[in-house]
Amino acid sequence: MDAKRMKEVLTAGLLKENPTIRLLLGMCPSLAVTTMTKNGIGMGIAATAVLIGSNVAISLVRKIVPDKVRIPVFITIIAGFVTVVQLLLAAYLPDLNRQLGIYIPLIVVNCIILARAEMFACKNGPLLSTLDAIGMGAGFTAALLVIGSVREILGSGTWMGIELTSHLFSPAAIMILPPGGFLVMGCLIAVVNKVSLVRTGRRAIAAQAGQCSGCGNAEGCAGCASGEGEGGKA
Repeated sequence: MDAKRMKEVLTAGLLKENPTIRLLLGMCPSLAVTTMTKNGIGMGIAATAVLIGSNVAISLVRKIVPDKVRIPVFITIIAGFVTVVQLLLAAYLPDLNRQLGIYIPLIVVNCIILARAEMFACKNGPLLSTLDAIGMGAGFTAALLVIGSVREILGSGTWMGIELTSHLFSPAAIMILPPGGFLVMGCLIAVVNKVSLVRTGRRAIAAQAGQCSGCGNAEGCAGCASGEGEGGKA
């Protein structure tokens, strides 16, 4: 299998197709559980575990499941892995399980899980589906980590329960309320979009420079300097 293709699938979910800050999927848990950093991390890991298991299972049965019933089958598979994850949390991390509450069972209908099942796992083999799940899960977890960290530090003055800003400023309670979640989410989306635009612009300039350098008339073309020469039109 092409290593380049595998790398693209694995890294797509980190930034380029991040499910939370680029595709805007899974908004409900992203805003609801990120009042504390550890809750965001816990939700991200739980969703990643379900995503990996369901992607692999769906990729294995994709050729034997009729199209007319594929969605019910996908939901049943996802529900099975969600049940396993919830039982493990209840047994080994009961406090986290209580904190996340209803949002663990709701992973069954999480848009990220269903979207990857429908758009990727049912069209690719187990290896690529696993890489896709790891990348998307890592991107989801990273987004929850950032949002949860900002909200907890500014809203509670702590990070992972450790006092940080108690002697610097008074916590802003609004940051752990719904408006704070939307504010942090919006700022994060804006920053990521800006970074992506800058990177895309740099690639375009580099590609254009490469095209102009190969043009026999590059030195005498005034448009090359402004990006409107033959290379820019190519």
